[in-house]
Amino acid sequence: MKFIFATSNPNKLKEVKAQLASTHIEVCSLEDIQWTEEIPEDQDTIEGNALQKAKYLYDKTGYNCFAEDTGLCIEALEGRPGVYSARYAGPQRSDEDNMQKVLLELEGVSNRKAHFKTVLCLIIDGQVHSFEGIAEGLILKQKQGEKGFGYDPIFWDETLKCTFAQLTTEQKNQRSHRAKAVRKLVEYLKKL
Repeated sequence: MKFIFATSNPNKLKEVKAQLASTHIEVCSLEDIQWTEEIPEDQDTIEGNALQKAKYLYDKTGYNCFAEDTGLCIEALEGRPGVYSARYAGPQRSDEDNMQKVLLELEGVSNRKAHFKTVLCLIIDGQVHSFEGIAEGLILKQKQGEKGFGYDPIFWDETLKCTFAQLTTEQKNQRSHRAKAVRKLVEYLKKL
């Protein structure tokens, strides 16, 4: 079974392909189909963005596909950055700038509870299916770890006692929000 993953983020592609490596599911990237057009994501919810991206790609290509959207939701910031996580500090989409903005907004704040939320939207022959994954954690006061991407260096996993940026790909694929959503996708596809 072959699907197009509607992302241009090589880190997300790597994570998803690693999880699907032992299945009959083949994942192609936008690059694999020579896609150069930017896919819109201007909805005001994570769910809305995931659906918009998948539907846009499906409508334009006719390929079975999936898209995901992920947000970091911080309790003390009333769920921000949320759907705006990738561009929280501005249109340049810098991971470093986004992290620094979050850390600045949390200065002096004792409640550091946060969660990552991923919604994965799958379209097969025009039928839409959604899968969600959540990872609970805390936001640190400073970065730790060199792996991962996005907010991983400041997102502390209470169970493993480290940040997502200190995990190997294999460890992250056991714990992360995206991994949880992809596992649900794989379970669904196995039934087809």
